Amino acid sequence: MVRRVGRLALLLCLLVSACGDLPEPFLGNPGAKARRLAQPLAPLLAVPPGSDTLLPDAANQDLAAQIATALQATEVPAMVRAPEPTDWRLITRARRDGNAVMPTFIVQNPQGKDEGEADGEPVPLDVWATASPALMQQIAAEAAPRIGAVLTSIRIAHDKADPHSLYNRPARVLVADVTGAPGDGDLSLTQQMRARLAALGPVVLTTPTGMDFKVQGQVRVVPIGKGKERVEIQWIVSTPSGDERGRVIQLNVIPAGTLDHYWGDVAVVVATEASNGVNDVLIRQSGRDPNAVRQAAGKQPETTAKQPETTAKPPETTATQP
Repeated sequence: MVRRVGRLALLLCLLVSACGDLPEPFLGNPGAKARRLAQPLAPLLAVPPGSDTLLPDAANQDLAAQIATALQATEVPAMVRAPEPTDWRLITRARRDGNAVMPTFIVQNPQGKDEGEADGEPVPLDVWATASPALMQQIAAEAAPRIGAVLTSIRIAHDKADPHSLYNRPARVLVADVTGAPGDGDLSLTQQMRARLAALGPVVLTTPTGMDFKVQGQVRVVPIGKGKERVEIQWIVSTPSGDERGRVIQLNVIPAGTLDHYWGDVAVVVATEASNGVNDVLIRQSGRDPNAVRQAAGKQPETTAKQPETTAKPPETTATQP
């Protein structure tokens, strides 16, 4: 599959104020803001300059470069070059339609077979004839998300047809030992994440053999003065080669030293909330939608959760989403 995929799924667990005797627990709804990750189909998408575009050669070169740049901005590994035998390729064509020109972008597999296509916005004929760099940039910017959608739909179609793909089987996930936590946090968080994630469906591993993904928990405690400290927990989902696919971040402010010895129920709450976000990343990596999966299982979609993420935050806690 692909060497790297799109935008990181940054899931901020906003905090509520009280839950029994727990010290300002890490509560929230981390899966609700998970983003769909764009997943290109192949390790490299070759973008050769077009030849059937009603453009001069220099403009074809410029358009290919602009398309590759726009796709790279969405983390599709595209490169301007003649296709090599193992490359998927993007073929650019254009046709006249009355007083306008309609660009079309065709995705072909390594055998040269058309797998999908996306039309760009029609351009007035006289504007197309200028073949200006600004026009090439505009065409590429408008086409890139459409091309990305075609790549994703092709990948999902291939995965659905493959009984061994992640679309049709649970992900095998190495949950590595958590690092950086004070007290018994490393051990407690590791054990709880393994148990909570396994309960959601993935096959949880303790060794890397046969893994599809790795989940690494990292904890950092930062003194912030006035007898308080900020606890930052990140759960990073990556491929066996180390390419990051998603990240769940949990933030909280607690009295200094609260977690220096035993985490206890705090580890349970942290892992329960974070495992939902991690599982959403894994589900999206399989080409499925987490809300659709929950609905199929008879569960309420997260987007209708009773506890809004933006309510009852402790005043000293802030969380932002880029």
